[in-house]
Amino acid sequence: MALKKVALKPGVNRENTRYATEGGWYECNNVRFRQGTPEKIGGWTRISTATFLGVARSLWNWITLGSQNLIGIGTHLKFYVENGGGYNDISPLRVTTSAGDVTFAASADQLNGAIDADDTTIIIDDTTGFPTSGKLIIDSEVIDYSAISSNTFTGCTRGASYLVSGTSTSTTAAVHSDNAAVNCFTIVVTDSSHGAIANDFVTFSGAAALSGNITAAMLNQEYQVVNVQDANKYTITAKSFNSDTITDALYTNIAASSSDSGSGGSSVVGAYQINTGASSANPLVGWGASGWGSGAWGQGTSDTESLRIWTQQNFGEDLVFGHRDGSIFYWDASGTLTTRAVLLSSKAGASDVPTVQNSILVSDISRFVFCFGANALGSATKDPMLIRWSDQEDATNWTPAAINQAGSLRLSRGTEIVAASQSRQEVLVWTDSSLYSLQYVGTGSGVWSATLVGEQMSIASQNSVVYAGGVSYWMGKDKFYKYDGSTQPLPCDLRKYIFTDFNTEQYNQVFAGSNEAFHEVWWFYCSSGVSDIDSYVVYNYLEDIWYYGSMARSAWLDSGLRAFPLAATYNSVLVNHEEGVDDNETGTTAAISAFITSSDFDLEDGDKFMLMSRVLPDVSFEGSTASNPAITMSFFPLASSGSGYNSPTSESGVSTGVATRSATSPVEVYTSQIHTRVRGRQLSMKIESSAAGVQWQSGAPRIDLRPDGRR
Repeated sequence: MALKKVALKPGVNRENTRYATEGGWYECNNVRFRQGTPEKIGGWTRISTATFLGVARSLWNWITLGSQNLIGIGTHLKFYVENGGGYNDISPLRVTTSAGDVTFAASADQLNGAIDADDTTIIIDDTTGFPTSGKLIIDSEVIDYSAISSNTFTGCTRGASYLVSGTSTSTTAAVHSDNAAVNCFTIVVTDSSHGAIANDFVTFSGAAALSGNITAAMLNQEYQVVNVQDANKYTITAKSFNSDTITDALYTNIAASSSDSGSGGSSVVGAYQINTGASSANPLVGWGASGWGSGAWGQGTSDTESLRIWTQQNFGEDLVFGHRDGSIFYWDASGTLTTRAVLLSSKAGASDVPTVQNSILVSDISRFVFCFGANALGSATKDPMLIRWSDQEDATNWTPAAINQAGSLRLSRGTEIVAASQSRQEVLVWTDSSLYSLQYVGTGSGVWSATLVGEQMSIASQNSVVYAGGVSYWMGKDKFYKYDGSTQPLPCDLRKYIFTDFNTEQYNQVFAGSNEAFHEVWWFYCSSGVSDIDSYVVYNYLEDIWYYGSMARSAWLDSGLRAFPLAATYNSVLVNHEEGVDDNETGTTAAISAFITSSDFDLEDGDKFMLMSRVLPDVSFEGSTASNPAITMSFFPLASSGSGYNSPTSESGVSTGVATRSATSPVEVYTSQIHTRVRGRQLSMKIESSAAGVQWQSGAPRIDLRPDGRR
């Protein structure tokens, strides 16, 4: 018998059939390549037990003059500054009312007739004061309703849930007798021209008790808007913190009683945070799908720009940030970590600060603050192709003058500016069809000049650009690109696979991140039919290879000022990547399943059957924490290319073996060979692991072969 080394090309190639890509790898998940050989990726661990609200789309790390290592976190609901594992809410305020502008109304009544457990309409004596939709409680059953018709609640969901100590608690549909008390969790808030939308946050102060279950302490705290009834009214769900203190993070929904007839008094103040955004793009079409006036009269438009995306950078030790189609905000790091950010235009000496923009950037050269897709000087209308910048070393002065370097310029190729990124000695700006290089030329020469360096190309999103290894990489809408002084498409062995399984309605969610320790650029995206990010593709720029997998992340930050790369998850936590070998996102160790499968390759010349009787695995388990780490190696034979895998077990064969490492200090024993019985002309090999504590790297296995006829 002859030992054949299985030395496969690094990287994964899905551009052709399994047989056409012979000699390489075809499928994988949670695997990377290092020095040409595949290994399981590193694990991840949450940085703390604390959580934030919303889906994070932006992370930025900097250090203050006081040596605080901070991370700015922009979600679709709020903006935070992380320090030491705690998330400090610095979301700017939109408006604060005058005392007495806000009043509350809580309602309760009784059943007008008994109801069965399956009734979806509920009649009470009087629905006056009840919100048009909300949450009721009768005895111990919670009921959601969607509308009111006369004295009848309609669209009722029986046995609904409510929050108890911060945990969703279900109830059971039941029979209720006539005249049973009907209490309501939902409170109607009246505030003329409040400007709030669903999911907005408002903090009340100065309120008095409503006289029943709803105390002053319950009202004087932060609430999230549940439903907007009209321009003057919206609803909240009453809640009480444990121990009735606003410092406890766990709360319980509280229903108003018939005694809650007060209004909160004449001293109520409402502090409204800026309007929230959407967690994903909503492909809505028709009247009312987008903002007022955004489409042709009577037609409406598609709303794919609703995704809340932030850009942020530090200006010295302070933070400048803003969301797409919003204002610019400023956070002063010299205050406390809980001090709210303010409008940049509200800072002392501020002049002509843009009121709307798509993204911002602070240049490495001389610290100019840039706005891309901003309103022109003297106009409130956004120009999607306009670039404006502040005076040098002055984030507040945007008025061009002979004595400063504030200015603007308008790009010509494309319809809107999509992204901007700092590169080596230049600022790169992408429109939807071109790439420009901004370079500092000094006073008297326009300050900044724009040079066209690429055209007839696309870019997927605002966050799809990353600068790594002296090169800018980005994902387009049908291919990948790079800029290293010239713009060129980036050859990709996974191009067809990625872009044929892509949710094109969620391009704006695409984001890129570098993992410098492994010379990698990662792109995260939504696969076809999925509205949240579930997939990734990686380009290893050192080895010029690609691989891919499944992972749910919403933002990424490479190591540098922190020991590990950081990512935001959909469980509203930050996790350190490349820490450990397992998934510790929730605080409970879970295994990371990983596998890689080869393309089909010939056994010898592929013209005759070969019998494989054993395998020498060549696997390293360095870094494993399990006492007996293991991988499974599987072999799938073919009678001929394209024929489908035949079953070795039908011929009394075995196609799968386990390679392990066991340790009896100080001796380590590795599996030296695996006995199999596989017969075919071609073969595919799979390496996988699914247990906790396992880390592995595969080298060049050898297989024992002998000729076994032509039939």
